[in-house]
Amino acid sequence: MADLATAGIAVDAPVRRRRRLNIQSIIGTLPMIIVSFSVFFVGIAFAIIWSFTSSGMFPGFQFVGLTQYYRLWSTTLWLVAVNNIWFFGILSLVVNLVVGFLLAVFMDQNIKQESLLRSIFLYPFAMSLVVTGLAWQWILDPNLGLQAAVREWGWTNFSFAPLVHEESAIYGLVVAGIWQGSGVTMAIMLAGLRGVDQEVWKAAKIDGIPAWRTYLFIVIPMMRGAIGTALLLSLTGIVRTFDLVYAMTSGGPGIATQMPAMYVISFITVRLNVGQGMAAATMLLLPIAAILIIQAIVRWRMSRGKGMNV
Repeated sequence: MADLATAGIAVDAPVRRRRRLNIQSIIGTLPMIIVSFSVFFVGIAFAIIWSFTSSGMFPGFQFVGLTQYYRLWSTTLWLVAVNNIWFFGILSLVVNLVVGFLLAVFMDQNIKQESLLRSIFLYPFAMSLVVTGLAWQWILDPNLGLQAAVREWGWTNFSFAPLVHEESAIYGLVVAGIWQGSGVTMAIMLAGLRGVDQEVWKAAKIDGIPAWRTYLFIVIPMMRGAIGTALLLSLTGIVRTFDLVYAMTSGGPGIATQMPAMYVISFITVRLNVGQGMAAATMLLLPIAAILIIQAIVRWRMSRGKGMNV
């Protein structure tokens, strides 16, 4: 009996210890949970509520139904901003993922000075978007940047000033965004590549499968987690695009590079129409909510598929 009691104590003690550690971790993270809930969830709830009101300079609770949304989708500035974010988002997302993956493949070749190169590629992501925007504004300035430098070298007819023209200004934003974000995409993709079993590469080599086909049809499908993470980070960054645009073009020339986030800030701080600004902000929540729902569905289906296989 003494041995059993001793054994019982030996078995139960770790369980009680784990429970005590869990309680301590919950208590330790409780302030962060409270702040996150109050700042994010309560803030989002009030933003949605105020989008259904006639709030002007200050938030109020005079409900007007969907009036702010009708006004929103009948405003030319908002329609231009939505078109811009779609074009900027799709182009940035595709190029960012492709460039990030190619950089990851390059880094995965056991090259020398990998740590140095990884730091160089990640450095732009550590910079503020305002600094990135100002730097690229200078680079693309026709009087100070690349165009002026090339003309001083002797090619006097060289012309490259995308930010000056309405039809090309958004491409300058895309270039700056890719320069700033491709490094972190590379890091995520590289982690995914390093997680692929080496036996896969050996089997593909024995079967005579070319490297590009191995990457395209075998490796990339095995990197769903890394690709999903990079995709989610890129999408959330695209939806809240403000700093980069404000620093490079301030929405110009004209309204050629207006973005939804700029529309929100303008109506809340300058035009003093909180209800309209909150309606636009609520619309920005929809893509993120859709992404989170899709991600949850995919995870649920994957877990269900694993359970059925077991």
